[in-house]
Amino acid sequence: MKNTHLPLESATSFSKLLYDYLHKNTELSGFYSEFPDLEGFKNKIENRKGFKNRAVLVNSLKQQYNNVEHELNLDILLDENTFTVCTGHQLNIFSGPLYVIFKIVSTINLAKKLKENFPDKNFVPIYWMASEDHDFEEISYFNLFGKKLQWQTTQTGAVGRFKPQEIKELVADFNENFEPFLKSYAESKTLADAVRLYFHKLFGDKGLVTLDADRPELKALFKEVMKADILHNNTENEVKNSTEALENLNYKTQISARTVNFFYLEENSRFRLDWEGEKLVGTGSNISLSKDQISDLIESKPEVFSPNVVLRPVYQETILPNLAYLGGPSEVCYWLQLKSMFDKYETSFPVVMPRNMALVINGSLNKKLEKLNLKLEDIFKDRNTLKKEYVASISENELSFDQEKTKISSILAEINSKAQLVDPTLGPSVEAEKSKILGILEGLEKKIKKQEERKFEVILGQIDNTLEKLFPGGGLQERHDNILSFMINEPNIIEYLCEAFDPLNFNFNVITLN
Repeated sequence: MKNTHLPLESATSFSKLLYDYLHKNTELSGFYSEFPDLEGFKNKIENRKGFKNRAVLVNSLKQQYNNVEHELNLDILLDENTFTVCTGHQLNIFSGPLYVIFKIVSTINLAKKLKENFPDKNFVPIYWMASEDHDFEEISYFNLFGKKLQWQTTQTGAVGRFKPQEIKELVADFNENFEPFLKSYAESKTLADAVRLYFHKLFGDKGLVTLDADRPELKALFKEVMKADILHNNTENEVKNSTEALENLNYKTQISARTVNFFYLEENSRFRLDWEGEKLVGTGSNISLSKDQISDLIESKPEVFSPNVVLRPVYQETILPNLAYLGGPSEVCYWLQLKSMFDKYETSFPVVMPRNMALVINGSLNKKLEKLNLKLEDIFKDRNTLKKEYVASISENELSFDQEKTKISSILAEINSKAQLVDPTLGPSVEAEKSKILGILEGLEKKIKKQEERKFEVILGQIDNTLEKLFPGGGLQERHDNILSFMINEPNIIEYLCEAFDPLNFNFNVITLN
């Protein structure tokens, strides 16, 4: 395995907000607490002392891991010198796109790196399952060997509560080994249980703890924020002001807060909550609650209230002794919208940092690149530009008219000078004719290059085919391919990722397998 680091800007295109954050633009200093470097973590550790909800958290995790054969030392979270670092995602089937695995490996490696630098402290990597999410369409499929495999079900509501046994039918026609996924789906009552089980089998020996926050005992810790948001509208203005401040700096923002930032969660449904007059109603339901009923319900059944994308981060930091959140590029950007809201709720704002990003080139694709004589810097170029440059490099003919254009421009400049001696008003006419002539030359040049490309259709097709496998649909591999595409032929792929990723190195990784 070989790992090459490339600057993010040269590998792909992300938002200006992300780049400026990583380059420590001083205009953004008020939108985060500590920068993701060792000095920032030193400060965050000092500021995160005194977390009070450890016993509730540990008891909840022990219940969640009750049916899992594990060797995790969950009691270590009772120690005031133990902290968590966290990532999270939706419950995509078979773990979803590669970047979900990248998130987890980045988080595991961050915990390891912090332990090396702060040996008197303990660091536990957490995978936060978005088990309360109800957008089933987003998690219902995964891509494998060029096929989109999609789960069809009539189940509704929070996806973490779905029964997962029918998922096995998706891969019934394949001969490959799909463990530990199929065994986890078969043995688990809910999708959340299955995800915990297979991630434990994949990463449990590296200390990963998978957390389902859809729990009454954990929601009870969030009562005060529920009341402040639902009854007093304490969230919307804070996020709105922060968003406007970022937009005034010419940054694009990701999310918007609502008047009420909770859903109502039932067994098979999740309804958005809004105020209609003096009643809080669930959109598309018969839910209608007075303020007194809301207060009573928050006290007696807080688990029915499910935070949206704006308040989920605050919920996370309420129930975890957390130092950092590792997310994708868009997640990092929307977290920067939330700092003032965290201050409003007197909640610790974590170190926000991007997960490691990567392209994995397997052995067969690496051989094709070598055969085509394509270097890493080539494959990230615009595909049409690359093909034109490639043809120019291997063609025996001179395809550029640059020299001829220079000569003609020089001749026309002399003609222009002579013309203006006769009549100064002739200059624009000569320039117009020059533009026409150069335009004709450019057209001829394109035709000749196109004709030359036809001679190399086979090899250009090979380039297209290779690049399509590396960048499916023209996008990043990590957003399309599934980890099984590599695990089936390279069982050690996760170990390679753990070896390659440095969580505090924000370059793009190109991992080449032999």
